Amino acid sequence: MTSTNVTLTVEADSVLGVVGNTGTGRAFCSGADTAILNRIRTASPDESCEGLDELYAGFRRFAALKVPTVAAVNGAAVGAGLNLALAADLRVASTDAVFISGFAPLGMHPGGGHLHLIARAAGASAAAYLGVFGQRMGADQALSAGLVSAVVTGADLRGTVRSMVAHLAADPALARALAADLHRTVHDAGAWDRAVEIERARQMWSLARAPKES
Repeated sequence: MTSTNVTLTVEADSVLGVVGNTGTGRAFCSGADTAILNRIRTASPDESCEGLDELYAGFRRFAALKVPTVAAVNGAAVGAGLNLALAADLRVASTDAVFISGFAPLGMHPGGGHLHLIARAAGASAAAYLGVFGQRMGADQALSAGLVSAVVTGADLRGTVRSMVAHLAADPALARALAADLHRTVHDAGAWDRAVEIERARQMWSLARAPKES
């Protein structure tokens, strides 16, 4: 199901009280579609801007859902995949989870408000550690930093998340009221919007350069 379909389903179905996302296989999300990134490298400025919006759309729509959201991070969350995890209201990680910004080591500036999202979850030091210095965080380190709220075994991940959201699923009206107030009083949507636009220009500039050889 696409992010657009998820958004329409949640908005149309008042019985839904919470939405979670997780990965299949070994990764939570390995990052952006490289075909789109490669197209952006040689695109005109307006096409490049639209292409980046296409990349941002999934996690931006997920963050805008009118219900509480949880990311069950079962494996690697890389680049835009880390943005997707950070767009959730809550993150629960398996012991196999690893959080990787991935942009800077490849010679690319992050986008989508990446540094802002890391700092919102775990502070400025975490944003520098992951996003600027390109270091990885394992599950326990992410827990200590505040990037995730709990770490459990992979076998227990889905069950743990289900138990944490049971009261929200059972009372969708309250869940939606809580989500609305969380987003209005705690999250600063304007700050994220500004971060997206500030990073966009730098990301377009970095993509227009010759790709860094690995």
